[in-house]
Amino acid sequence: MPLFVYVLGLAVFAQGTSEFMLSGLVPGIARDLSVSVGASASLTSAYAIGMIVGAPVMAVLGARWPRRRALAGFLAGFVVVHVIGAVTTDFAVLFGTRVVAAIVNAGFLAVAMSTAAALVAPARQARATAVLLSGATLSCAAGVPAGALLGNWSGWRSAFWAVAALCLPALALVFRAAPVDAARRYEVSVRRELRTLTSRPVRLAMALAAVVNGATFAAFAYLAVIATDVTHLPAGAVPGLLAAFGAGAFIGVNAAGRTAHGRLRRGVVLAMGALPVGWAVLAMTSTRTVPLFIVTVIQGGLSFGIGSTLVNRVMHVASEAPSLNGAFATVALNAGAFPGPLLAGAVTGTTGDYRDAVWVSAALAAMAVAVIAASHLRAARERAVR
Repeated sequence: MPLFVYVLGLAVFAQGTSEFMLSGLVPGIARDLSVSVGASASLTSAYAIGMIVGAPVMAVLGARWPRRRALAGFLAGFVVVHVIGAVTTDFAVLFGTRVVAAIVNAGFLAVAMSTAAALVAPARQARATAVLLSGATLSCAAGVPAGALLGNWSGWRSAFWAVAALCLPALALVFRAAPVDAARRYEVSVRRELRTLTSRPVRLAMALAAVVNGATFAAFAYLAVIATDVTHLPAGAVPGLLAAFGAGAFIGVNAAGRTAHGRLRRGVVLAMGALPVGWAVLAMTSTRTVPLFIVTVIQGGLSFGIGSTLVNRVMHVASEAPSLNGAFATVALNAGAFPGPLLAGAVTGTTGDYRDAVWVSAALAAMAVAVIAASHLRAARERAVR
């Protein structure tokens, strides 16, 4: 695997820490800025909005810039908006910085995914994708708990400052190690590449990625408040719970990277069937500490393992859109990450029970199972007609 792929993974780790750390900072932000827990949790959806909007636009712009300029520019912008977020006292401004941070993150990720895929042979593209996503899962396992600890000790703003500082070595390595190329002035035919979205396999892969990720983030955004308000654990236990989720996610992504190769094999389908069951078990056992931690590890592995497979699946079936297939995958994932926490917030705001966020995850995961079952039945009917 080329060294630069790991450099990109380091940058994704820094950005993933920012994206996921909100789960551990939700209570502190709500108290400090005098907003509800649901409003604070909606910052996760704000990030998803920026990723959805930014991924295709930034992918097209980034395709016309030298890789070094594109990657460094997006990462530098990420640092700036985190500094603004760290000093603001206005929730609306904080919400806006999350959107902008996600836009530049989307640009970086879209260019990074296409760059990583171009640096390796087709047979190793799943592994290259897994290296990038491993940066995100490592942020769950290490960066996010560290952010939660820092938030508990020094306030949530210190976590934003830490993310800005964490990006600096990644930025220096991008400047040093990025491929040196001229401005890529080839024409990116947006219309031609967007036509791949009419393909049934592309639409199916994107729909599955969106629904599975919606289930993941509906529960993940509420893990901290479930731990403190449902399980009645001390705030100091929250980083450990987030680390448990991240450890499972890291294992799941790496397992998927070695086995997926862009295909929805039987093991992936079986894992997808287990996903709603696992969320239901988590909802029913979340009042008890040991089951909460055990099932959280399992669900982290299943959710991110399946999500990684679906990312690679989107890029595989959208191979005729080499400039935008990474953006398609990013949009699909965040099309789920946007409504998931909002839906969970609407339900928990009505019922007053944070466990219902996990039931939302179970329902969304069951929807993904229904989608893939319907697809298999349709394919079987078409084969029978032939």
